[in-house]
Amino acid sequence: MKKSILIIGIGKFGAHLAEKLQDLGHDVLIFDRDEGAIEGLSTRFADAQVGDFTNEDVLREIDVASYDAVCITLGDDFEASMVTTMLLKRLGAKYVVVRARSEIECDLLRKVGADEIVYADGDATDRLAMRMGGNNILDYIQLTGGYAIFEVPVLKSWAGKSIAELEVRSRYKVNIVAIKNDDMLDPTPSPDYRFNADDKILVIGKSRDVFKLDAKNG
Repeated sequence: MKKSILIIGIGKFGAHLAEKLQDLGHDVLIFDRDEGAIEGLSTRFADAQVGDFTNEDVLREIDVASYDAVCITLGDDFEASMVTTMLLKRLGAKYVVVRARSEIECDLLRKVGADEIVYADGDATDRLAMRMGGNNILDYIQLTGGYAIFEVPVLKSWAGKSIAELEVRSRYKVNIVAIKNDDMLDPTPSPDYRFNADDKILVIGKSRDVFKLDAKNG
Protein backbone atom coordinates (compact mmCIF):
# COMPACT_ATOMS: atom_id res chain seq x y z
CA MET A 1 0.00 0.00 0.00
CA LYS A 2 1.48 3.33 -1.09
CA LYS A 3 2.12 5.81 1.73
CA SER A 4 2.93 9.51 1.90
CA ILE A 5 5.99 10.27 4.00
CA LEU A 6 7.65 13.56 4.94
CA ILE A 7 11.41 13.47 5.60
CA ILE A 8 12.76 16.45 7.57
CA GLY A 9 16.53 16.82 7.48
CA ILE A 10 18.39 15.72 4.35
CA GLY A 11 21.79 14.67 5.58
CA LYS A 12 23.30 11.30 4.70
CA PHE A 13 20.80 9.35 6.81
CA GLY A 14 17.76 11.34 5.70
CA ALA A 15 18.68 11.23 2.01
CA HIS A 16 19.24 7.47 2.08
CA LEU A 17 15.96 6.91 3.91
CA ALA A 18 14.07 9.07 1.42
CA GLU A 19 15.60 7.24 -1.55
CA LYS A 20 14.82 3.83 -0.05
CA LEU A 21 11.20 4.76 0.62
CA GLN A 22 10.83 6.18 -2.88
CA ASP A 23 12.33 2.99 -4.37
CA LEU A 24 9.69 1.04 -2.45
CA GLY A 25 7.00 2.99 -4.29
CA HIS A 26 5.97 5.56 -1.66
CA ASP A 27 5.34 9.29 -2.12
CA VAL A 28 8.14 11.19 -0.40
CA LEU A 29 8.54 14.91 0.32
CA ILE A 30 12.04 15.95 1.37
CA PHE A 31 12.32 19.09 3.51
CA ASP A 32 15.41 20.93 4.74
CA ARG A 33 16.41 24.50 5.56
CA ASP A 34 19.65 24.03 3.61
CA GLU A 35 18.87 25.06 0.02
CA GLY A 36 22.05 23.41 -1.25
CA ALA A 37 21.08 20.04 0.22
CA ILE A 38 17.67 20.17 -1.48
CA GLU A 39 19.10 21.32 -4.81
CA GLY A 40 21.58 18.45 -4.76
CA LEU A 41 18.67 15.98 -4.68
CA SER A 42 16.29 17.86 -6.96
CA THR A 43 16.81 15.48 -9.87
CA ARG A 44 15.88 12.47 -7.74
CA PHE A 45 12.78 13.80 -5.95
CA ALA A 46 9.77 15.45 -7.51
CA ASP A 47 8.61 16.87 -4.16
CA ALA A 48 11.05 18.98 -2.17
CA GLN A 49 10.85 22.08 -0.01
CA VAL A 50 13.27 24.52 1.58
CA GLY A 51 12.22 26.24 4.80
CA ASP A 52 12.50 26.54 8.55
CA PHE A 53 10.89 23.40 9.99
CA THR A 54 11.02 24.88 13.51
CA ASN A 55 8.49 27.51 12.37
CA GLU A 56 4.91 26.47 13.10
CA ASP A 57 3.48 28.51 10.24
CA VAL A 58 5.81 26.79 7.74
CA LEU A 59 4.79 23.34 8.96
CA ARG A 60 1.12 24.32 8.83
CA GLU A 61 1.47 25.25 5.15
CA ILE A 62 2.83 21.78 4.39
CA ASP A 63 -0.26 20.20 6.02
CA VAL A 64 1.74 17.71 8.09
CA ALA A 65 -1.43 15.96 9.27
CA SER A 66 -2.03 14.69 5.72
CA TYR A 67 1.11 12.49 5.77
CA ASP A 68 1.06 8.89 6.92
CA ALA A 69 4.37 9.43 8.72
CA VAL A 70 6.97 12.12 9.34
CA CYS A 71 10.62 11.25 9.95
CA ILE A 72 12.99 13.78 11.55
CA THR A 73 16.64 12.99 10.77
CA LEU A 74 18.48 16.11 11.91
CA GLY A 75 21.65 14.54 13.27
CA ASP A 76 23.43 16.84 15.72
CA ASP A 77 20.74 19.54 16.08
CA PHE A 78 18.84 18.03 18.99
CA GLU A 79 17.12 21.28 19.94
CA ALA A 80 15.62 21.52 16.46
CA SER A 81 14.50 17.88 16.69
CA MET A 82 12.71 18.61 19.96
CA VAL A 83 10.99 21.75 18.70
CA THR A 84 9.99 20.18 15.39
CA THR A 85 8.59 17.07 17.09
CA MET A 86 6.50 19.17 19.45
CA LEU A 87 5.15 21.32 16.59
CA LEU A 88 4.35 18.32 14.40
CA LYS A 89 2.27 16.69 17.13
CA ARG A 90 0.55 20.00 17.88
CA LEU A 91 -0.42 20.24 14.21
CA GLY A 92 -1.85 16.73 14.15
CA ALA A 93 0.93 14.64 12.60
CA LYS A 94 -0.19 11.01 12.67
CA TYR A 95 3.13 9.30 13.35
CA VAL A 96 6.46 10.96 14.08
CA VAL A 97 9.77 9.06 13.96
CA VAL A 98 12.85 10.87 15.28
CA ARG A 99 16.54 10.07 15.11
CA ALA A 100 18.34 10.16 18.48
CA ARG A 101 21.88 9.58 19.75
CA SER A 102 21.40 8.69 23.44
CA GLU A 103 18.90 7.39 26.00
CA ILE A 104 18.51 10.90 27.42
CA GLU A 105 17.53 12.22 24.01
CA CYS A 106 15.08 9.33 23.63
CA ASP A 107 13.39 10.16 26.94
CA LEU A 108 13.07 13.84 26.10
CA LEU A 109 11.75 13.20 22.59
CA ARG A 110 9.09 10.83 23.93
CA LYS A 111 7.98 13.49 26.40
CA VAL A 112 7.31 15.96 23.58
CA GLY A 113 5.34 13.41 21.56
CA ALA A 114 7.67 11.28 19.39
CA ASP A 115 5.95 8.03 18.42
CA GLU A 116 9.16 6.17 17.61
CA ILE A 117 12.87 6.74 18.23
CA VAL A 118 15.64 5.28 16.05
CA TYR A 119 19.42 5.15 16.27
CA ALA A 120 21.04 5.88 12.91
CA ASP A 121 23.70 3.20 12.89
CA GLY A 122 24.62 0.43 10.44
CA ASP A 123 21.64 -0.74 8.42
CA ALA A 124 19.16 1.24 10.54
CA THR A 125 18.08 3.29 7.52
CA ASP A 126 16.97 0.32 5.44
CA ARG A 127 15.23 -1.31 8.39
CA LEU A 128 13.37 1.88 9.19
CA ALA A 129 12.32 2.33 5.56
CA MET A 130 10.91 -1.19 5.47
CA ARG A 131 8.96 -0.74 8.70
CA MET A 132 7.63 2.68 7.73
CA GLY A 133 6.68 1.41 4.29
CA GLY A 134 4.67 -1.52 5.66
CA ASN A 135 1.66 -1.66 7.94
CA ASN A 136 2.74 -4.46 10.28
CA ILE A 137 6.33 -5.34 9.39
CA LEU A 138 8.06 -6.09 12.69
CA ASP A 139 11.59 -6.78 11.50
CA TYR A 140 13.60 -7.20 8.33
CA ILE A 141 16.94 -8.72 7.23
CA GLN A 142 18.26 -7.96 3.75
CA LEU A 143 19.50 -10.89 1.65
CA THR A 144 20.93 -10.97 -1.87
CA GLY A 145 19.10 -10.85 -5.20
CA GLY A 146 16.39 -8.49 -4.01
CA TYR A 147 15.13 -10.91 -1.36
CA ALA A 148 14.81 -10.36 2.39
CA ILE A 149 13.49 -12.07 5.51
CA PHE A 150 10.51 -10.31 7.06
CA GLU A 151 8.73 -10.82 10.36
CA VAL A 152 5.00 -10.06 10.11
CA PRO A 153 1.86 -10.97 12.06
CA VAL A 154 -0.13 -13.83 10.58
CA LEU A 155 -3.03 -12.66 8.41
CA LYS A 156 -6.34 -12.62 10.27
CA SER A 157 -7.90 -14.75 7.54
CA TRP A 158 -5.26 -17.45 8.05
CA ALA A 159 -6.25 -18.32 11.63
CA GLY A 160 -7.31 -21.94 11.90
CA LYS A 161 -6.05 -22.84 8.43
CA SER A 162 -2.99 -24.88 7.50
CA ILE A 163 -0.01 -23.87 5.39
CA ALA A 164 -0.99 -26.51 2.83
CA GLU A 165 -4.62 -25.34 2.62
CA LEU A 166 -3.55 -21.74 2.03
CA GLU A 167 -0.99 -22.65 -0.65
CA VAL A 168 1.16 -19.83 0.69
CA ARG A 169 4.11 -20.25 -1.66
CA SER A 170 2.12 -20.35 -4.92
CA ARG A 171 -0.58 -17.82 -4.01
CA TYR A 172 1.48 -15.22 -2.14
CA LYS A 173 4.99 -15.76 -3.62
CA VAL A 174 6.66 -16.00 -0.21
CA ASN A 175 8.19 -18.90 1.69
CA ILE A 176 7.45 -19.39 5.38
CA VAL A 177 10.71 -20.24 7.15
CA ALA A 178 9.58 -20.09 10.80
CA ILE A 179 6.62 -19.42 13.06
CA LYS A 180 6.84 -17.53 16.35
CA ASN A 181 4.36 -17.55 19.21
CA ASP A 182 5.30 -15.86 22.49
CA ASP A 183 8.80 -17.20 23.26
CA MET A 184 8.42 -20.32 21.10
CA LEU A 185 9.98 -20.62 17.64
CA ASP A 186 9.23 -23.39 15.13
CA PRO A 187 11.99 -23.18 12.47
CA THR A 188 10.59 -26.05 10.37
CA PRO A 189 6.79 -25.78 10.31
CA SER A 190 5.07 -28.67 8.57
CA PRO A 191 2.51 -28.15 5.77
CA ASP A 192 -0.16 -29.35 8.24
CA TYR A 193 0.56 -26.59 10.75
CA ARG A 194 -2.60 -24.58 11.53
CA PHE A 195 -2.10 -20.91 12.31
CA ASN A 196 -3.13 -19.27 15.56
CA ALA A 197 -4.44 -15.70 15.46
CA ASP A 198 -1.49 -14.40 17.51
CA ASP A 199 1.24 -16.14 15.48
CA LYS A 200 4.04 -14.21 13.86
CA ILE A 201 5.67 -15.58 10.73
CA LEU A 202 9.14 -15.24 9.25
CA VAL A 203 8.93 -15.21 5.47
CA ILE A 204 11.45 -14.94 2.65
CA GLY A 205 10.35 -12.93 -0.36
CA LYS A 206 10.74 -9.78 -2.37
CA SER A 207 9.61 -6.58 -0.67
CA ARG A 208 6.78 -5.93 -3.16
CA ASP A 209 5.26 -9.37 -2.47
CA VAL A 210 5.62 -9.08 1.31
CA PHE A 211 4.08 -5.60 1.21
CA LYS A 212 1.07 -7.04 -0.62
CA LEU A 213 0.79 -9.65 2.12
CA ASP A 214 1.28 -7.02 4.81
CA ALA A 215 -1.38 -4.75 3.27
CA LYS A 216 -4.00 -7.45 3.79
CA ASN A 217 -3.43 -6.98 7.54
CA GLY A 218 -3.50 -3.17 7.31
